[in-house]
Amino acid sequence: MKAFDGHKNYVMIPGDYCIARKNHLVRYTKYKDEGEFEKIIITFDEPFLRKFWERHPVQVQSDTNNDSFLFIEEGKLIKSYIQSLEPYYTGDSELDEIFADIKREELLMIILRYKSEMADVFFNFAIPEKIDLEAFMNRNFRFNISLERFAFLTGRSLSSFKRDFQKVFGTNPGSWLKKKRLNEAYFQISQHKHKPSEVYLEVGFEDLSHFSFVFKKEFGLTPSEVI
Repeated sequence: MKAFDGHKNYVMIPGDYCIARKNHLVRYTKYKDEGEFEKIIITFDEPFLRKFWERHPVQVQSDTNNDSFLFIEEGKLIKSYIQSLEPYYTGDSELDEIFADIKREELLMIILRYKSEMADVFFNFAIPEKIDLEAFMNRNFRFNISLERFAFLTGRSLSSFKRDFQKVFGTNPGSWLKKKRLNEAYFQISQHKHKPSEVYLEVGFEDLSHFSFVFKKEFGLTPSEVI
């Protein structure tokens, strides 16, 4: 699997273990291998982490690593833990609810034993700080998320996000995002000869027909006519 977070590319191969950070926008692509693709995902939500921290208080310092994926070496305990999960799976490929928190707590204790500095990642419950809006939007405009989510990730309320956006870009977020995504699509199609069907999702559109409609409205040509 390959992933990109607007800053950095990540590659995950069979046998890798990694932590996917919260509040990080990531686009990823899964590639077929010779066998069946299998993955195990364990989610540590905030209520669980807060309860764990109450029972097992650890020292938390400021987190300096901003990578979206943090890789962990296998180790004997990690490997044994993964093997131990099989009996707890139900028919719908979910962990038995009765044992889910127990197994999550076991995994978290193993990770913290291997890498105590990961406490800075798991137990940081702060709301994102107000950051440079222009740099963030130019880096992340391709991600198809709500304005509320953009606002949160830049450390703003929705109203302050819209107000600051107007000051920085001279227009509203919706209009800017549409134009920015269309310009990027035009560049990818005209300069790199990418197919419209390959581009529309990459630049933040959900529907190919809608993408083609607004593209022609903006440039006077359909995406296929630009190639």
